[in-house]
Amino acid sequence: MIGANGWAGASRDVEMWRQMGISWGRDSVGPGQPDSPREPIRVDKTGSQFDGDLPSALLLNNRNGIKSLLLLGYTAPWNAIVPGDSNSAPVDVRAWTRYVEAVVRKYSAPPFNLRYFQIWNEAAGKLSGGAVQATFWHGPNFSKDDRQVKPYEHAMQDYVERVHLPAARIIRKYNAYVVYGGWPDQGGLSNYCKWLEYRSPASNERMLDWVDYLDTHYLGVSDLDQLYQRYVKNGPARGIWQTEIGDAYMKDPHYLPEYFFDFAVWALDHNWDDPNKYVSMIYHWDGYEPFRLTHRGPPARTYNVSGRSLVVLHQTVSGPLASLSNPLKFGPGASGSGLRSGNDIVLQVKAAAGWRNVAVAGLRRPASREVRIEFIDALTGTVSAPDAVTTTWNDDGLQLGFKVPDRVNGARNDPPTHLAYIALRSFA
Repeated sequence: MIGANGWAGASRDVEMWRQMGISWGRDSVGPGQPDSPREPIRVDKTGSQFDGDLPSALLLNNRNGIKSLLLLGYTAPWNAIVPGDSNSAPVDVRAWTRYVEAVVRKYSAPPFNLRYFQIWNEAAGKLSGGAVQATFWHGPNFSKDDRQVKPYEHAMQDYVERVHLPAARIIRKYNAYVVYGGWPDQGGLSNYCKWLEYRSPASNERMLDWVDYLDTHYLGVSDLDQLYQRYVKNGPARGIWQTEIGDAYMKDPHYLPEYFFDFAVWALDHNWDDPNKYVSMIYHWDGYEPFRLTHRGPPARTYNVSGRSLVVLHQTVSGPLASLSNPLKFGPGASGSGLRSGNDIVLQVKAAAGWRNVAVAGLRRPASREVRIEFIDALTGTVSAPDAVTTTWNDDGLQLGFKVPDRVNGARNDPPTHLAYIALRSFA
């Protein structure tokens, strides 16, 4: 369920992805026909500048068990409703469908065998966050000057009829899955539902009927509930993805481990019956900012705090996942959640410094052996001394006491807190 924007690349990068538990990549495909409708359609490049070789990246992913999501977009500048603007709607829909057909035909076939294609990125009209036109979907009355831009009145209809439905038909023709272009976090979920359920006057079809996986960006886990209840629990969508999370949110070192642990707990409680039903992808996995997963070097690529936190999560929660049915009751100054990982029970706790406690209701002590319990720093993986955890078994279950260090790993948070795991090893 953990992915990243971009491709791993070198063998060392692949190994770092494996250590972080990253099993999905996402990037662009093109450049299509950037300069003229008469030039050959090229779909062999990737990256924001189309300067990377796409076939070799995809084959490397396949060899290493990494799944690939190709982003279909955008408009060739010569075909844009807003002259020269690749983020605007296409004038000639046939040019768009030629590009989509070339991509899906090539990469859904051997040796690539891709099954997931994303249509566009963050197409929207007027956003609830205040923007008059969306960043990646421009139409008439667009201006780079925010004081002059006016609403794109037919933004929804143009996207559905000119971009989404034509592309979705091609994708499904090749027995592949349609991933909705990520809905911007400042767009509002009520507006997202309105777009999904919009029925095209031209074809009498809803966009929702041509979406296999819903996709949003930068939302919290709890925000996914209404999408699950409305579109996934009883269909028609197969699952919910977030193809962009993280970015500057990762300045908080707790953000990623909290997000993915909560996401796993949430998924286990929402009929996680397909490994690809719920996926979230980090934006971006490498760079020079200190909050990215890795620092690309020179001299060599290294983990940043956020990347190390994923390594710790992957090592701590390493087995097949299952829900923890035992209720948790945290004492003052602490909170958290839990799940089962293979034969282990793992709690993620967030707490202030000092002795804290949690009760695991109904948990019975194994009669045949002692239970090994570890208190693990969620950012560094450091295991505290055994006396940092106390256990009391009674008829109500297990009472755990744990000592949070004075120097907490979320020192810059308000209030400062410590993020850790309590792992009950080989319990089952």
